[in-house]
Amino acid sequence: MRTLFETSTPNPAGYRDVAPRDVAAASSGARLIDVREPSELVGDLGHVAGVENVPLARLDEAALRKDEPLVLVCRSGRRSGQAAAALSVAGYSCVMNMAGGMIAWNEAGLPVER
Repeated sequence: MRTLFETSTPNPAGYRDVAPRDVAAASSGARLIDVREPSELVGDLGHVAGVENVPLARLDEAALRKDEPLVLVCRSGRRSGQAAAALSVAGYSCVMNMAGGMIAWNEAGLPVER
């Protein structure tokens, strides 16, 4: 069985893009990190159940292993893409960005918490 990372789409910035439905279908194996501010997790878009909140400005303070699969999420995919690119440059080897962020997650009708 191929991992979420192996089935995701390579991005020129060094990370991989993964579709919200693929993130939802993956039973485990990747650490899900939402890089939005805490107030955004309870807003209209909500958040994915079980997500860890590490705001983009504090990402460098997070206890992350360079070899663990990471899925980064934000509102639209822009901030999480920036975070994914920065982590890739820093030597993290299994970094993924959830394409379209929570906007795409909600549009796909996937479950959210608020």
